[in-house]
Amino acid sequence: MRKLLAILALLPALLLAQTDTPKKAAAAPVAAPVVMTPDKIQWGPAPPIFPAGAQAALIAGDLSKPGPFIVRMKMPDGYRIMPHWHPASETVTVLSGQFRVGMGGKFDESTLTALPAHSVAVVPPRHNHYAMAKGETEVQINGMGPFKLTYVNSADDPSKKNTDMRLLK
Repeated sequence: MRKLLAILALLPALLLAQTDTPKKAAAAPVAAPVVMTPDKIQWGPAPPIFPAGAQAALIAGDLSKPGPFIVRMKMPDGYRIMPHWHPASETVTVLSGQFRVGMGGKFDESTLTALPAHSVAVVPPRHNHYAMAKGETEVQINGMGPFKLTYVNSADDPSKKNTDMRLLK
């Protein structure tokens, strides 16, 4: 009888505790591991937001969705990315060649800092910066999506110059 009374006395408290406790959000699914050798990287033209001539490969993530991503870019000698910014920070690792970076809203080749292979640049959100390749250059870009690149001068945006909508997939 005592056990029954104890259970009856505790039952309302247990029910109240369950209804007052906020439900935990469902955990995000764990992404599949990515293990990729250089021969498995699928290169293609860089998105139209970049000047023509560069190649790009998505290594991990989805650029259109929130979450981490890894992209690689190959650029020919002299390739320029005009002053721009991103809403999230980006980390650029130079894999080969020389990536030259500058900070500010106006492209000034005399202020570029040369980053040889194995160098890293971390650019905070909304910070104006620009770049140029010296020699054939490959970089890896790590960031958080969704990816967005906004040119300081909208006239520098190559995607606005391209009227072929087939490239805007």
